[in-house]
Amino acid sequence: MGANKLNNFAEIGIFPFSTSVNKSDRLSIGGCDLRELAETFGTPLYIYDEETIRTMCRNFLNEFKLAYKNTRIEYSTKAFSNLSIIRIMEQEGLDIDVVTGGELAVAIASKFPANRINFHGNNKTTAELNEGLTYDIGTVTLDSFHEIKVLSKIANEKSKKQTVMLRVSPSIDPHTHLLTTTGILDSKFGFSIETGDAEKAIIDVMADDNLHLEGLHFHLGSPIFEVEPYTQAIDYVMKFSASMRDKHGFNLDRFSPGGGFAIDYITNNPSPPISKYANAISTSVRDCCQLYGFNEPELVVEPGRAIVGKAGVALYTVGGIKTIPNVRTYVSVDGGMGDNIRPALYGAEYSVVSVDGPHRKKDTKVTIAGKFCESGDILAKDVLVPTLNTGDLIAIPASGAYCVPMASNYNMQVRPAIVMVKDNIPRLIRRRETYEDLLATNLDVD
Repeated sequence: MGANKLNNFAEIGIFPFSTSVNKSDRLSIGGCDLRELAETFGTPLYIYDEETIRTMCRNFLNEFKLAYKNTRIEYSTKAFSNLSIIRIMEQEGLDIDVVTGGELAVAIASKFPANRINFHGNNKTTAELNEGLTYDIGTVTLDSFHEIKVLSKIANEKSKKQTVMLRVSPSIDPHTHLLTTTGILDSKFGFSIETGDAEKAIIDVMADDNLHLEGLHFHLGSPIFEVEPYTQAIDYVMKFSASMRDKHGFNLDRFSPGGGFAIDYITNNPSPPISKYANAISTSVRDCCQLYGFNEPELVVEPGRAIVGKAGVALYTVGGIKTIPNVRTYVSVDGGMGDNIRPALYGAEYSVVSVDGPHRKKDTKVTIAGKFCESGDILAKDVLVPTLNTGDLIAIPASGAYCVPMASNYNMQVRPAIVMVKDNIPRLIRRRETYEDLLATNLDVD
């Protein structure tokens, strides 16, 4: 059977770039047979393809710099933070942003250059901001009046003038899920332009001797499958910036329309190419600079999901199978909402592929259920698959973003191992948790 025929299954385009079907008629990523990985590392297992991560980093850099030379790509570590991932970002020339002290701790442990770190988040604590300034991070993106006061006090104590950006809310609906929409008026994130808070924040920061206001940031939400929300929001925020320049002498040296770039999760809902985002955003920024009389600022875009989402695949073993005649067949697996809460939380959809014979005809409709004690613990509802039996392996592609970071120990389940694959070699980048790990923070009060 030829390689072309073996690789001819509908979902291969949403798997990592190095995915193939090997001579044993099984899925392979980075030259590693997925059944062999399961036998070595167990399941559930998350597999990351290094080639795909590096390729996506380069694609973002190339496409955005081609469209707008003065661009910085800033990986949003909330999508997946790990020492190996952060080191790849540094090697590929990306900056990073963090939203908690924990994400900052990973960056520090990886020795990521401090001047290439941006500290985001809507409620950074005093301790977290102190950790950031102690490491001498490049930028803090402020999200509240409380943060302005706290950061100013810390900077003063450290005799520093901290570079900051302000996160503003442009009241633009990006047409994504309600729980992942962040740029509308009714949001916990950002200084609202509409209410006047953004203007007051600019006045306050510009008057603060401990802070240097470099620019403005907004983030509309994620995943965004259209470019129009970006162009609308850019015009709105640039027009606001012009009024702040005219009224208060504000200089827009750095401008960030955030991230939120979509990836393909299922075959019938393709995401725009990076070039479409890059061209739309760059053209809009240039047009607004000409319209409102700005010098072109440094552009910062913040992909997270779009860098690692396609690179990750979740691997599960089939357990019990329950058929309810004329209703539904439940195929239960050894993971679920404990390692991927996105379907339960957002109604996220995923494709499901058999590891053995992935090109086989999909003639059975099933619902992939997790093992956790919630009726909503469903990974994929009413999907077509080949006939599955207990002990079979299934792969769920596009699992590289947010699944692992949002994982929990619900039902005291240990979180899965993670391997990075490249050139036929798997490398464990996070071991599976143990029961000892679960008990390590418990204190015996007797």
